[in-house]
Amino acid sequence: MNSPHPVGETGQQARLRIRRGQWRAPTAYMAPGYVQANLAILPAEFASDFLRFCHRNPKSCPLLDVSEPGDPFVPRLGQDLDIRTDLPLYRVWENGELVEEVPDIKRHWRDGLVSFLLGCSFSFEDALVQDGIALRHIVDSTDLPAYRTSIPTVSSGPFHGPMVVSMRLLKPADAIRAIQITSRFPNVHGAPVHIGLPGQIGIADLAKPDWGGPVNARDDELPVFWACGVTPQTVIMESKLPFCITHSPAHMLITDLLNTRLAII
Repeated sequence: MNSPHPVGETGQQARLRIRRGQWRAPTAYMAPGYVQANLAILPAEFASDFLRFCHRNPKSCPLLDVSEPGDPFVPRLGQDLDIRTDLPLYRVWENGELVEEVPDIKRHWRDGLVSFLLGCSFSFEDALVQDGIALRHIVDSTDLPAYRTSIPTVSSGPFHGPMVVSMRLLKPADAIRAIQITSRFPNVHGAPVHIGLPGQIGIADLAKPDWGGPVNARDDELPVFWACGVTPQTVIMESKLPFCITHSPAHMLITDLLNTRLAII
């Protein structure tokens, strides 16, 4: 697959391209080797409850860092990283309803907002590819499918709702290897939460994901499900906060952290 991204691009270089308006698409394959993050921005009065929600649901919400209230910079994750401009696309929510998708959030920024940066499966996919595991959505150039499940999350304050999972179709031997590899990355969702039999986790039709591209499983493939960073978005929708901001699905924040630094040896 030909990539539109510069070879050897760093996390900072990728962010600058995004900040300048040169990239407004999903961030998969950008800056290989660098940690990507999901984003949730909440008013400070909800931050403690959401922090507890993340600690109670580490598979779905693996916390990388939290900003200071009102501060759009997170220096521990990246040199001059600016939460307001450095993602390709944001979603703005009011009372649980999506009201706008925007390429930056400067005009929406206000005092007291707290940014939560959560691990993303794009990071462990890099490790899978490096190990020679073929990922169908990458080979076929389709969006990664994700599904709302019947698996409950552990609630905290107003935050509650079902787990969302991403799914990758793998041959059995690759599925075993993928479990071994992703178990080393708890900060980016870790090991799968389910393998095969999608009906057991409330997925009625594998061919119809709630998010992402179409699915056509082959006879020699197993569906393997990982907790997904879309979970906090659905939980925030259910909580009907008066105001919040998230990333648009697959449009992540690229940090200066290296995936290899997250791995447990």
